[in-house]
Amino acid sequence: MNQYETVFILTPVLSDAQMKEAVEKFKGVLTEAGAKIINEENWGLKKLAYPIQKKSTGFYQLIEFEAEPTTINKLEISFRRDERILRFLTFKQDKFAAEYAAKRRNLKSANSEEK
Repeated sequence: MNQYETVFILTPVLSDAQMKEAVEKFKGVLTEAGAKIINEENWGLKKLAYPIQKKSTGFYQLIEFEAEPTTINKLEISFRRDERILRFLTFKQDKFAAEYAAKRRNLKSANSEEK
């Protein structure tokens, strides 16, 4: 099993409930294919670097997971078929990226506990 990270941008016209439903759909695609979700982050509404489909903002979402390489194809096909997705990027983390992601998660959880 390899460790992957995917970031996708949802269209800004969605309500909170629609956005959460879309994220749950993609998490479902991963878990059905046997992936183990490690981390999920909602980065919120952000300005895009350039307009995509005449939209200048989008909801960013990050999901880190462990899966077999065949799972990535299923996930990306479901991204392409969903009209709510503006862009997506999935990449395999090497050992250094995986270590950095673990440190970042630990730091984030420590900061949230202090508050």
